[in-house]
Amino acid sequence: MAGVDSVEHDEDLHELITGEAVALDLRSSSFVLRAAGTIIDYLVYFGGYILIIVILFSFGQQLGLDQALLTAISVAALVLCIVVIPTAVETLTQGKSLGKLAIGSRIVRDDGGSIGFRHAFIRSLTGVFEIFMTFGGLAAIIALLNGRAKRLGDLVAGTYSQNERVSKLVTPVYGVPLPLIEWSRTADVARLPDALARRVAAFLAQAAALTPTTRERLSRELADEVSVFVSPVPAANAELFLAAVVALRRDREFSALSLEQAGLERLAPVLGGMPRGFPDRG
Repeated sequence: MAGVDSVEHDEDLHELITGEAVALDLRSSSFVLRAAGTIIDYLVYFGGYILIIVILFSFGQQLGLDQALLTAISVAALVLCIVVIPTAVETLTQGKSLGKLAIGSRIVRDDGGSIGFRHAFIRSLTGVFEIFMTFGGLAAIIALLNGRAKRLGDLVAGTYSQNERVSKLVTPVYGVPLPLIEWSRTADVARLPDALARRVAAFLAQAAALTPTTRERLSRELADEVSVFVSPVPAANAELFLAAVVALRRDREFSALSLEQAGLERLAPVLGGMPRGFPDRG
């Protein structure tokens, strides 16, 4: 990728700075996921080789093949299944395979771009030694020794496994809590600063993941800040108060924008029309 600088800022995330100075956080696959994907891939590839050998020796004598030819075909089938096919699959799918589809990952270059034939071939060739000849032991040791779970083939080829499976983020939309419905009819929240409102919304979005002590402390601190801009202040739990303020402010801003949009639609014929008596020349 032209114009892209990469900065590694923690164990799992890889930050890419694009030419437009936009930071992209790309999550690499964990060691466990990579191991699972590799096992699936090489069970398929090696299983294909075993199937070829069974068929070959079952029908070899009937086809009149001597032992030397059978051995040569066996070696060729092994190279086909553990080098040629993995290389072709990763090249054609730009870093995908059956195992990687199962774990939701893709092999990409260190700069985040798609891999090519060279990268796939190096990975498959080194895989013969580090995966098949050592039963995955060497690959596992090297992957455990670096933060992005790279095996030897990745280090040589300049690639890593990028996690592409991201769970869908569903943003919950809450209304004013029932105990504060009556209060919300006369409450004034218009003076609440936008920055503080965003902080409260962020707290409410992640409150469920906080410990009870931290959740209560933060809600009380934010409620103290918010109460300065709200009138009247209800006698309610701090978190309920914050949820009510954010919901009320959102609903009133939505109503104001809806009224503004309706007004513009009513004025559209006048704003877009021609002055009285002025000819429309198309």
